[in-house]
Amino acid sequence: MSLFSRTNTSILGRWWWTVDRGMLAAILVLSIFGVALVATASPSVANHIGLSDYHFLIRHIIFLIPALGIMLGLSLMPLKIIRRLSAFVYLGAVAAMILVLLTGMEIKGAQRWLHIFGFSLQPSEFLKPAFIVMAAWFMSLKKARENFPGFIITGVLYCLSVTLLLLQPDFGMTFVLTSVWGAQIFLAGLPFRWVILLIVAGIGAIVMIYMSFEHVQSRVDRYFNPETGDNFQVEKSLEAFREGGVLGTGPGQGSVKLNLPDSHADFIFSVAGEEMGLVFLALIIGIYGFIIFRGLNRLISCEDMFVVLSVGGILSMFGLQALIHMGSAMQLLPAKGMTLPFMSYGGSSLLSMGFAFGIVLALTRRSVRKGISRGGLSLQAPRSQDKVGL
Repeated sequence: MSLFSRTNTSILGRWWWTVDRGMLAAILVLSIFGVALVATASPSVANHIGLSDYHFLIRHIIFLIPALGIMLGLSLMPLKIIRRLSAFVYLGAVAAMILVLLTGMEIKGAQRWLHIFGFSLQPSEFLKPAFIVMAAWFMSLKKARENFPGFIITGVLYCLSVTLLLLQPDFGMTFVLTSVWGAQIFLAGLPFRWVILLIVAGIGAIVMIYMSFEHVQSRVDRYFNPETGDNFQVEKSLEAFREGGVLGTGPGQGSVKLNLPDSHADFIFSVAGEEMGLVFLALIIGIYGFIIFRGLNRLISCEDMFVVLSVGGILSMFGLQALIHMGSAMQLLPAKGMTLPFMSYGGSSLLSMGFAFGIVLALTRRSVRKGISRGGLSLQAPRSQDKVGL
């Protein structure tokens, strides 16, 4: 057990005493819940399209293992490596998204996937966390160097990212990316008049998208007036929650899930409600809230703008994506296919979240110094490690 001794000064020893073990444990719990839910939700989906019962479960585990490996590996990295790696991932994601528009797979009217070695890869999933880190980097450079055009560069990257997303099209991810970027520029201290102008422009863009895209208009209209179109998915989702009640029907005993499209992905929360009940749903929501609270709590005493904007942005993305998934399943929001982080089936989503939370765990690690506490080490505020530059 010397690895976990406070006097251990190896890389793993220092990592163990500086990483947020509570957040790490919560992510692992969500991942375990996700495997169990995919195992019970996916066989009916697989059978419907002529695949073996455990086709999706096996693929889910195949992606989950490297996703957790990426998260743990990145959590060991210093701040400078995190910045450089995020830049490479962002450039790679942009290149892959351009390739998607040229040769990508079209599924359900959207062209978002590349087919690689028998797997479907969605490059836009990796764009989100990489863009957040890049935006935080350039905004923090603006604070460190008065004449550096950080906001302008960030705006150009945002326009490029959103353009590629809208060409797919993917309005849900565009909304998430825009909301997170808006929160970042507000925290970074952009003049208030510019914040108001961006809010007005965002509202105008939403109205324009609603008027210009028929499927967006249909989803919004069906949300406010269900009689205007087909609401089969949402109706089945609500039926699943009703059947589950407080304690659920029991693991594997759900029947509504058999007729719920994409129950292993976009409606995994509904399957949890039917089979495990309201108590389990409250537990899941509590774990998501715990992860966000732990991350934000570590930022309270942090003076590094890059760390605050990066971690705050990724946690906002994480929470907003979970909220959209849950809200869509419960008809609290217009229907939008979006995975539940670390729980839904989806290889690209799992790998992306592993990448994102590897960054969060790395940037929120505590600094250690010699002190008078037992074992000779004590915890301080989140490390800022080095200067803002490359």
